[in-house]
Amino acid sequence: QGISPDELKDELPERQPRYPSYEHEDGRVSYPLCFIFSSPVGCKPEQQMMYAGSKNKLVQTAELTKVFEIRNTEDLTEEWLREKLGYFH
Repeated sequence: QGISPDELKDELPERQPRYPSYEHEDGRVSYPLCFIFSSPVGCKPEQQMMYAGSKNKLVQTAELTKVFEIRNTEDLTEEWLREKLGYFH
């Protein structure tokens, strides 16, 4: 909370999947929610499978429509997120 996408990428482990969430700097919440799945190259196959299976269930249950995956944490930038969200306008 209170960090940019560029700062968020520094918080993500390089070799472990994660589900980071992102909130606007001014506290606004976007609906439908933006869901980011981080599954870096080089993480253990067991972890990738566990997170991928959970991701699908979570996306379905929460009815998320803005779902993005990154394979390299360096890709998570303000520009990348704006480009991805631009497809929805």
